[in-house]
Amino acid sequence: MIFITAKFRVKPEHADQWPEISREFTETTRAEPGCKWFDWSRSIADPSEYVLVEAFQNDEAGAMHVQSAHFKAAQETLPEYLAETPRIVNAVLEQDDWSSLGELAVPS
Repeated sequence: MIFITAKFRVKPEHADQWPEISREFTETTRAEPGCKWFDWSRSIADPSEYVLVEAFQNDEAGAMHVQSAHFKAAQETLPEYLAETPRIVNAVLEQDDWSSLGELAVPS
């Protein structure tokens, strides 16, 4: 699985609207056959920063994502709302879903 976390610092005047601004890109990416998840969270420490956690089934699915029409459209439209180039961590993992955090296990 390809696991990606990216931080998007949005211009403050657009921060509250970011979920709507990125909605079409988010929805079309989530509909891709190889997309496992594509989830946004807003930083508590910096309300103009959004964190994107995404995963794709394999290299082929990741390649299809970055070659898609909606990815190319996002490359054209989203940067105008950003304060800086997003920062990313990209890793290939030998698992296919979330694991349990055993150190904080909830008793059954």
